[in-house]
Amino acid sequence: MSALPSIQIESIQTVRQDANHNAFTDLCRYDGRFYLAFRSCPDGHTFAGTSRIVVLSSDDGKDWSEAFTFGVQGRDSRDPQFLIFKETLFVYTGTWLMPETGQPISLNNNVGYGAWTEDGSNWDGPHLLEGTYGHFIWRAAAYGDRAYLCARRRRSFQAGIEREEEPESIEAAMLESFDGRVWQFRTFFTEDHGCETAFLFEPDGSVLGFAREDAGQRARVLRSAPPYEEWTRVFLDRNVGGPVLARWGDHYLVAGRKRSEAGASTVLYWLAEDQLHEVIELPSGGDCSYPGFVETDDGGGLLSYYSSHEGSTSIYLAEFSLQ
Repeated sequence: MSALPSIQIESIQTVRQDANHNAFTDLCRYDGRFYLAFRSCPDGHTFAGTSRIVVLSSDDGKDWSEAFTFGVQGRDSRDPQFLIFKETLFVYTGTWLMPETGQPISLNNNVGYGAWTEDGSNWDGPHLLEGTYGHFIWRAAAYGDRAYLCARRRRSFQAGIEREEEPESIEAAMLESFDGRVWQFRTFFTEDHGCETAFLFEPDGSVLGFAREDAGQRARVLRSAPPYEEWTRVFLDRNVGGPVLARWGDHYLVAGRKRSEAGASTVLYWLAEDQLHEVIELPSGGDCSYPGFVETDDGGGLLSYYSSHEGSTSIYLAEFSLQ
């Protein structure tokens, strides 16, 4: 294995710090501008109908302004994710139905919503994403004329289980779309302990996946080739919470939450030969992670993340160079 580069932090800026719980970020570059999305909620991390998805934009990655914000009535919206597909910028959110008092919150009542723009200024939505009912949607990726979405659901839509309890009965499905709006089932890539998974497509159409695990499980590296019916799965030596998977130069970057005796932090790793190599830990702690990443034109990188290490749960943007 060739030597892996070191990562130098050039700067860290606070993008949003207020009385709300600001969390669960994603980052992309579309039509020459940077876009950063996150969930903002006055009622904290918990499920709340007061939650909103905020999309910021910036010409230079330093000065940010609000481009679009939305909520879904009667639902908790969280984990916004970008998809650039067919010259359109999509932002997706998984939503949980807020039940009547005393009723359980059920994975079976989840549905994905999306909003989109073709110029970065005029947004359409939010709209319910057909084909996602009963699923909690997460990261999306595109290859050729199709988009693919990670979506987890309860096996056989079994009723009576609250939230994401009994994770052994949660499946992870790859959904497919020709327009980014209407989705259909393509295949299962995990049939138990389905959790947050990021897809990255190779030039030949094969897919690399990185899956977080819960309930004491370790993270998994997933691989499949078209038509994505057969998958290989390799367990790693640790878990990574809220992961992002990205190509940075000639290497694969994974970033997300690390838990240790010292507490939680947001950490960057290189993924090489099915092993994670820890590179750098960001100023972070407590409630943190869920990063987004963009490689910059000069070979550096920008990474969004959230953390509560300064008291309030805030949105940060780190700028890196490779050494």
